[in-house]
Amino acid sequence: MIVNKKSIYTYRLISDLLLLNVAFFLSAVFAQSFEILLLRTQMFVLLLLANILWFFYSNSIDFYDEFYSRPFAYQFTNILKNVVFQTVLAVLFIFLVKEDLFTRNFILFYAFLLIALISLRTVFFKKILKSLRKKGKGIRNLLIVGSGETAKNFVKTISSNPEFGYKFIGYVTNDDSTEGQTIVGKIENIDAILNKNKIDEVVIALPQDSSENLDELIRICNINAVSVHIIPDYFRFLADRFQVSTIGKLPIITAREEPLNEVNWRFIKRAFDIFFSFLFLFFIFSWLYPIIAVLIKLSSSGPVFFIQERTGAKNKRFKCIKFRTLAHTGNATQFKFKPVVTNDPRITGTGKFLRKTNLDEIPQFINVLLGDMSVVGPRPHALMFDQQYQKIFEEIK
Repeated sequence: MIVNKKSIYTYRLISDLLLLNVAFFLSAVFAQSFEILLLRTQMFVLLLLANILWFFYSNSIDFYDEFYSRPFAYQFTNILKNVVFQTVLAVLFIFLVKEDLFTRNFILFYAFLLIALISLRTVFFKKILKSLRKKGKGIRNLLIVGSGETAKNFVKTISSNPEFGYKFIGYVTNDDSTEGQTIVGKIENIDAILNKNKIDEVVIALPQDSSENLDELIRICNINAVSVHIIPDYFRFLADRFQVSTIGKLPIITAREEPLNEVNWRFIKRAFDIFFSFLFLFFIFSWLYPIIAVLIKLSSSGPVFFIQERTGAKNKRFKCIKFRTLAHTGNATQFKFKPVVTNDPRITGTGKFLRKTNLDEIPQFINVLLGDMSVVGPRPHALMFDQQYQKIFEEIK
């Protein structure tokens, strides 16, 4: 219910897209030249994709929501997130089209300029909006029906964020015990109060057991052409982690939201996994593997890798790849499962080093590239551990 919220969103989005295009062209000119850019028409395809990605990704992370009450540090974090995905897109695109000119310099210039321009726009826009509100531009008189905890919290919110564009006139309540607050009248006199104070909007924040006159309040507000909003009383129990949405005409409160339920998040996460694991395997694993392989062979006979079945997302089993750190004992399935403990005699000399430095885990980037695991996410345990933990959990219950 922020004043001019949709218009502000539109201005910010259009400004950012314009700055994105400016950053793109300046980076292209700094990296090579404008003439070369005109000859490389595929770069304009990248520009189109960059605009589309900015629009969808910025909305998926609520980049343009709660702009007013968030500190700049929070906004800057979201700017960095956006720029990282812009950079990943540019790198992947240039790699796929085999562009040999617009490479490292272009990427660096583009990322730096985009961060700088969007950051300046964020600070500048917020200062302009604050200045306009102080001058009384777009200010609307607000009345709150109710004086409980929910109503007080709402007043604190709009009072600490003048950018919302509201001037709090006072409470309308029948609670005679309310002291030290701006009370402008009782609920039964709402019609006269609206006309006397030239109210533009009303927020109804009544306790659940005191909202029997809700229909009448809404009717009176509508007659006086006053916008009316309702804050359900149960909202006092909610925190930022809850999400409010609707199914049909019914409001639904989600206590635990799963971002990966959305296609765009799954695509972004998978793209990051492929990009990061590919770079790691190509630039680090490719030369580190033969060194570790030789050390493992010198330490004990047997294979370089230890492959173990584990459970991934949706209980799908996969073969997890690690560097072998224990002495080779033949077919592991022939032996009873025995967890590795500190100073376990089965650990080889090389294995101790690999476990201490976690280098035994790096072949799992192969699993990440194959889609079995993710760079960011829970680490799957061996099946035997899962079975034991399940028994313990059932016993606790």
